[in-house]
Amino acid sequence: MNKKTVVSGIRPTGYLHLGNYFGAVRNFLRMQEDFNCFFFIADIHSLTTHPTPENLQSGVKQVLAEYLACGIDPEKATIFIQSDVPEVTELYTFLNMNAYLGELERTTSFKEKARKQPENVNAGLLTYPVLMAADIIIHKANFVPVGKDQEQNLEMARKFAKRFNRMYGKKVFPTPKPFTFGGADLIKVPGLDGSGKMGKSEGNAINLYDDPKDIRKKVMRAVTDAGPTEMNAEKPEPIQNLFTLMGIVSDPEVVQHYEQAYANCQIRYGDMKKQLAEDIIGYTSPIRERIIEILEDDAYLAKVARLGAEKARESASRTLEEVKSIIGFKRLF
Repeated sequence: MNKKTVVSGIRPTGYLHLGNYFGAVRNFLRMQEDFNCFFFIADIHSLTTHPTPENLQSGVKQVLAEYLACGIDPEKATIFIQSDVPEVTELYTFLNMNAYLGELERTTSFKEKARKQPENVNAGLLTYPVLMAADIIIHKANFVPVGKDQEQNLEMARKFAKRFNRMYGKKVFPTPKPFTFGGADLIKVPGLDGSGKMGKSEGNAINLYDDPKDIRKKVMRAVTDAGPTEMNAEKPEPIQNLFTLMGIVSDPEVVQHYEQAYANCQIRYGDMKKQLAEDIIGYTSPIRERIIEILEDDAYLAKVARLGAEKARESASRTLEEVKSIIGFKRLF
């Protein structure tokens, strides 16, 4: 039986952090066993923020090494760099002809990014959902793992796939569905700033590549309060965030110890933070050591990228030839 296809990409604009790992990457490890997975590094998408060539190159290398260090297996999944598959940008061009200005201007992602970088509201920001659609449907994806912030862009991809099929009267593209993790697979990692989720741009993240000294410093700076004044008091959000992090990386007995201390108004946040920092270090250190090892092996990274590009292009070129034929771009000679 043919496996269903999954596509997911990440921009090389920062280190992978605990939120990325528990929210997505750890689930990718299971998905690569059961699905035909395409995991790519979205370097073209990152151009909307105008990175320097040096930062772009180092970012791509870092994310590739981190994916591999986390356990994504190039024998089980196709790992590739977006710009190594030119078929994607060709399909992006075709899809742009059937994407309308009004619908692109109304997307939440465009409005938000235009607000954050008013000095650089470029066409790439506007057509970001079109490129994302090309990334997805060129491999005829059945599922796309998405967070809340990307749901609208996936809905746009679904719209573009349906529109193309309808325009040419052919069922070329399946309609990709969101793959949402539930139950024990759904772990939302809070940031260290007292509110919201952990994120690259929020400055509240613990990265998989952070050394122990940096992890201790970040955790000890985490927001706390003066402590509970009533027995069994409800925890304010910044304190609950610390307990949530501890629940992810610490042994159950450790969590229970500090839960009891809080309930009895005997919590010592300094001790709790020290324990949390050491437990995070214990969890991330093996991954960090593997990242360092892989980053030093340029030949291995180049091989993974090359083989991934070959597999991705094989898939993409089949789709593109079909699309071009349907549109009317037939070879005359």
